[in-house]
Amino acid sequence: MPELPTNGPMICLYGRSVASGFAMGRAVMMSATALEVAHYRIAEGDVDAERERFLQALAETRADLQALAKNLPEDAPKELAAILNVHQLLLDDPLLADETIKLIETRHYNAEWALTTQGQILDEQFSAMEDEYLRERSADVRQVVERVLESLNGTPVMVRLDEMSKTDEPLIVIARDISPADMIRLRGAKFAGFATELGGPTSHTAIVARSMGVPAVVGVANAMSVIRDGDFVIVDGLQGALLVNPSPAQITKYQELANEYRESRERLLKLRDVEAHTLDGVRIRLMANIELPEEVPLALSQGAQGIGLFRSEFLFLGRHSLPTEEEQFEAYRSVVQEMGGKVVTIRTLDLGADKVLDGEPSSATNPALGLRAIRYCLAKPDFFATQLRAILRASAFGPTRILIPMITNLAEVEATMSMIQSVKDELRAKGIKFADHVPVGAMVEVPAMAIAIEPFAEAFDFLSIGTNDLIQYTLGIDRTDSDVSDLYDPLHPAVLRLIASTINAGERFRKPVSVCGEMAGESHMTRLLLGLGLTEFSMHPRQLLDVKQEILKAHSNALRTKVAVSLNRAQSIDPADLAG
Repeated sequence: MPELPTNGPMICLYGRSVASGFAMGRAVMMSATALEVAHYRIAEGDVDAERERFLQALAETRADLQALAKNLPEDAPKELAAILNVHQLLLDDPLLADETIKLIETRHYNAEWALTTQGQILDEQFSAMEDEYLRERSADVRQVVERVLESLNGTPVMVRLDEMSKTDEPLIVIARDISPADMIRLRGAKFAGFATELGGPTSHTAIVARSMGVPAVVGVANAMSVIRDGDFVIVDGLQGALLVNPSPAQITKYQELANEYRESRERLLKLRDVEAHTLDGVRIRLMANIELPEEVPLALSQGAQGIGLFRSEFLFLGRHSLPTEEEQFEAYRSVVQEMGGKVVTIRTLDLGADKVLDGEPSSATNPALGLRAIRYCLAKPDFFATQLRAILRASAFGPTRILIPMITNLAEVEATMSMIQSVKDELRAKGIKFADHVPVGAMVEVPAMAIAIEPFAEAFDFLSIGTNDLIQYTLGIDRTDSDVSDLYDPLHPAVLRLIASTINAGERFRKPVSVCGEMAGESHMTRLLLGLGLTEFSMHPRQLLDVKQEILKAHSNALRTKVAVSLNRAQSIDPADLAG
């Protein structure tokens, strides 16, 4: 790994790399929401200017609301004018305006911090009121705060991204966090890389980032307070570094590193059509993870032997209405057909935790342990049946598998199989074609299933180990929380034993077992997984060739012997010890 240039004045921040490579460009701060504002104290001499900045934002917001009210279309709902009037009244309410100014003057909060602090107080006050109408006014407070924040920060970031993407200047998006839905919206914008304050390497934000093929760093503490719009930024996706306003010499050095990295990727492409097998002749199946149909060409270009994980929930995120059965069918069919006879594994909806539908906020105290994945689908049978019909119909166009997430007990297995059979009976009765045999598999991502794996291995046609959640639930660590990301340990003996026992059960029951979690795409983990007996990997397409390169240099049986000895002795395993 190249040494990080440090000569010359600059600010260097560190986080966790989630998408490799190098990117340079101007920073675009994505901080338009109340939860994503910079918090800093202003100097005594800057209080008057900060107060005036806030008052100017109020005036701009008021003028904007007045213009909207004046130019409402004739067919606009009558309620809209009333809402705009309420928002104008809130702008003039001393509880919002005057109290925010007090926070600026007495506590020296910057305007954004003061506004969101007072807005939260009012929100809580309205929410606690017994009268239903008054309780609903809390939403108006939040909307007004958002509007004023947009005035304070300039043009809303999504609009600016759309405008700036029309230019050739590369952009680096900086945010406190980016939800999966926002990542989907950002896909259309032209930017060279991004960095966030929150998140870990296996967060869904990181997963989507990799699908975009741009360098990305997460868990960068203080990025929002240190970086400003327009700063020149370098994203080092190899070392997980963010260089702010680097010197010309550093820029030149990174341009050289970027060229070297690009050339190495071009050399790696020569392995695309080489069969994946170890030195002792064990054939390994390498498949791709995708979120959306348009990622299929990338998977094929990297030599994917199939789609091991199609995260179908990304068809549902970032939209105001649910996709219809026809929309889902067309998406699944297009992937199946484009893969040209290679198997496509479609995972049923894995909603919940950090992935929620627009307009359907989670009320769970702990969403990661709440109504998510198969629990969510079984609780909404009509919703689930619609997706199953779309998947089964797509199976008529090529080899298709159904993958069920978050299975924890045999009752869920029975309910799921019953639902699939019911949908098949319905399609058959209507004369709608689907494949005679559509294999059904389960994600192994909950310790309860991995510990008692035998009946599940017997019940399903295949198993896919989701190491992201398996590690999270085994170790009791939130994989999206940067504060504990250093405790997220794929090499923990308990985790490795669960993976090994699942692979062994697959061998005994003659059922294919793959790993589709992020661990499968980490090339430094490849030899370890081979040593655990894994013969099927599924990962982001851009990781396929790195992993294949490691497979071609490995001796599977020797690795299995070495890893088995360490597991039996309850010894920790360092992947570096398996090299060579």
